[in-house]
Amino acid sequence: MTDTLIVLPILLFSVIIHEIAHGAMALRAGDPTAKLSGRLTLNPIPHIDLVGSIIVPLVSLLTAGQVFIAWAKPVPVNPLNFRRPRFDELLVAAAGPISNLILSALCGVIAAGLVLFAGVLGINGGLGEELLRFLVQMFYLGITLNIVLAVFNLIPVPPLDGSHVIGAFLPLEAAEAYARIGFWGVFIILFLMNVPAFYTAFMTIVALLRAPIMLFLRIVTQAI
Repeated sequence: MTDTLIVLPILLFSVIIHEIAHGAMALRAGDPTAKLSGRLTLNPIPHIDLVGSIIVPLVSLLTAGQVFIAWAKPVPVNPLNFRRPRFDELLVAAAGPISNLILSALCGVIAAGLVLFAGVLGINGGLGEELLRFLVQMFYLGITLNIVLAVFNLIPVPPLDGSHVIGAFLPLEAAEAYARIGFWGVFIILFLMNVPAFYTAFMTIVALLRAPIMLFLRIVTQAI
């Protein structure tokens, strides 16, 4: 139950930031669709997807899944409004995963700050220690969960962000044909995540991206 209370809010917040990042980048590129649709907000209600924001994360938790995945409703984007269509599509697609990597780093900084805070104040025992331990655990999980979300979304299978990044470099006809795979995308992704070699490669990338943040935290912890 404690894990659920920690993981679900982090996942929900992270996928909302992910979608806001797409919409904000689209706005900078000349497309106000997400803003006009009320999607550039931290209010979770407009972003919640019944399956991706609630059912899938709960099933992952209840079945002790090794990777927690979630998604929010995709923000509406109209590429016809982009000033530089192909390049702006690349930027909009990349904005989501980049936002998760930034969140992961921020979680590391906040966790380190909490550890330093506890050391400076000499918090040891009682409710204060329990609260700090809970918060540090929450931000530690935030580090990993956001990296998992970033790497997952960069898998180059439509409709994930990675496919839009690849599509921006393909000839227009090839990009359109590539996007049509999206109908089968969910099945392809589920298949890949159950292939041991692919899963190992996926988690290796997650571990490599996580390593610098964890090294920073170890240095901070040992310095106290």
